[in-house]
Amino acid sequence: MRHFLTTEDWHQDELQHVLDRARALKAGASSSALSGKSVALVFFNPSLRTRSSFDIGIAQLGGHPVVLDARAGTWPMEMIEGTVMDGDAEEHVVEAARVLSRYVDMIAIRCFPKFEDWTAEREDPLITAFARHASVPVINMETIVHPCQELALMLALQERLGSVEQKTFLLTWVPHPRPLNTAVANSAVLIASKFGMNVRMLVPDEAYRLDERYMSAAEQECARHGTRFDVKTDIKAAYSGAHVVYAKSWGALPFYGQWENEAPYRAKGAGFMVDEAKLAMTDKAVVSHCLPMRRNVKIADAVVDSPAFLGIEEAENRLHVQKAMMEALSRDMDGCG
Repeated sequence: MRHFLTTEDWHQDELQHVLDRARALKAGASSSALSGKSVALVFFNPSLRTRSSFDIGIAQLGGHPVVLDARAGTWPMEMIEGTVMDGDAEEHVVEAARVLSRYVDMIAIRCFPKFEDWTAEREDPLITAFARHASVPVINMETIVHPCQELALMLALQERLGSVEQKTFLLTWVPHPRPLNTAVANSAVLIASKFGMNVRMLVPDEAYRLDERYMSAAEQECARHGTRFDVKTDIKAAYSGAHVVYAKSWGALPFYGQWENEAPYRAKGAGFMVDEAKLAMTDKAVVSHCLPMRRNVKIADAVVDSPAFLGIEEAENRLHVQKAMMEALSRDMDGCG
């Protein structure tokens, strides 16, 4: 039995098979892979695209989605093993995972970090505990990485660019009123490097480097493909010759949970919004964002409303890649008997 927690655990050819199947499903292929099966969708954080695309996708595969709002619709849940549960938590993930496994055929989890202690939260404790104690496949709907978004992005890039190998992928930090999760940024460098792209990160300060786990993973994948991984603070050097511009905001890890001290570093990125002038430096780059997106803060209207913008295609592809992944997990589970 396999889980889909991070693309780090999957080979490129396995992920390409999922993407190829997603393209077929998008073109109209049918599947009843989840006929007679149920999938629990457990949300510890709000969602628009994730909830709707999973709910609809499960139904289109013939399955039954069970949506659980873990913020209001279930007990507060403890994830640390061996803890004395004398606080707010009424239920431990050990029992929750085991019980849900008796009811459903897959469990999908959406749980953001609490922005308290990155040393602990970088271990992704809740979904890791679910995967350890569940007896059915567990899918990551976004925690400290967002693997479903990775697949949706890569499908959109392959649809528009064809082969992405040796092309240059720019992940640019963009402004936002508050610090955000690094999940999509982590995932962007993971998927771009795994599929043979030259990967650049543009940040307002070196303080915005990602966790070393993801930086190292991207460097290793680039080394495997003979491509480059670079971190830049100069806008012109970062945009020059890029084929893909991916915009995302995230908080600087050295100030994790103490964001008031981040303000001077964040101010350095005031001019980092993606606009037409920056795109003119690229090699006719396409632009995307995971959504939701603040217009004229992260990306200018003129770019969002241009043919270069792939954000809507990427969002649509969430439906198709998730269906393909659930089909693959279901097939793997049935094969294990």
